[in-house]
Parts: sequence; structure tokens; C-alpha cells
Amino acid sequence: MNTKDNTTRNIVIILMIVAAAAFRLLAFKYKDLSNFNPVGAIALFGGAYFASKWKSYATVLFTLFTTDIVLNYLYTSKFSMGYDGIIGVYLSFALMVLLGSMIKKVNVLNVVLASLGSVLIHWLVTDLPWFYTTLNLYPHTWAGYMTSLAAAVDFEKNMVYGTLVFSILMFGGFEFAKSKFTFLQPKKQLAL
Repeated sequence: MNTKDNTTRNIVIILMIVAAAAFRLLAFKYKDLSNFNPVGAIALFGGAYFASKWKSYATVLFTLFTTDIVLNYLYTSKFSMGYDGIIGVYLSFALMVLLGSMIKKVNVLNVVLASLGSVLIHWLVTDLPWFYTTLNLYPHTWAGYMTSLAAAVDFEKNMVYGTLVFSILMFGGFEFAKSKFTFLQPKKQLAL
């Protein structure tokens, strides 16, 4: 694969991530879609397909950051670059990118398992009460964490569905495109 093909492949990956991220904004208009979004799938997809790992983290986290700014504006009519608990949220997405980078063979089983794993990461990390400084909904204790986890179960159900649906669409779409366009295939190891 030459540099031009690699650049084209990266552009296709980025465009797929941006297109999926646009669906995240639908939650503002359609409240029933709250947390039924592509963020877990975006993190896994970026981790799995970018050859350069720094590009996977940078692209995924920047995409989530920009959609966060738009969503914050839609909800508050103010531009805000952060919110209470942001550290836990971005830590969970960085861990999801790492999980995506561990997918060595893209198949239905691996994508489904990674999707479920990414939701588990999101649930366990973002519900840590220690990441929240102003929204003290739960005590900063083990019991508070358990209460937070229990309260988040319904919220995480939508994330399971969203991550599975968008992972199937993104991974399946890219694998199909790879079978049709050789420039999307990764550089192969030369036989020795």
C-alpha cells in the first residue's frame, strides 16, 4: 500500500466516523434515543482500523469532543467545553479505543464481544462517583458507586443497542468496502 492509498483509507475511516457521530446529535431532537448512539462503535472502529494508534485516539476523542460541544450548546444555549464527569467519560472512550485496537480479526463474534465490552467499560468507568465534583448524586464511597451502577442500568441498555447496531453497520460496511476496493485494505506483511 502506498502513501496515497493509506491517506485515502484514513480519509474513508474518518468520514465514516464523522457520519456516525452525526447520529449522536439526534438524541437532542428525539429524547427516546438518549444513549442509543454510535460513540462506543466509533471508539472500537477507530481503534480497530487506524494503523497509527495516535490517529485512532486523536480522531475518536476529537470527534466526541466536538459533538459534546454541539450537544452542550443545544441543551444549554451556551458554548461549553466541559461538564461534570468529563474525565470519566473520556477515559472510558480511550479505553474503548484500546479495546478496538485489540480486534485483530474482524468477524461478527469479535465485534459483538468488543461492543459488549465497550458498554461494560462505559458503565464501570463513567459511574465512578469520584469523577463528579459538582453533581454529587451519590456518595463518594463504594456503596455510592454500587448505587450509581444500579441506577445506570436502564441508561446503559440503550448504549448496548446503539453500540451493537452502529458497530455492525460500521464494521460491516467497511469490511464490505474493503472487499470491493483494494486501496482500503491494510498493508500486508511481506513473506520472508
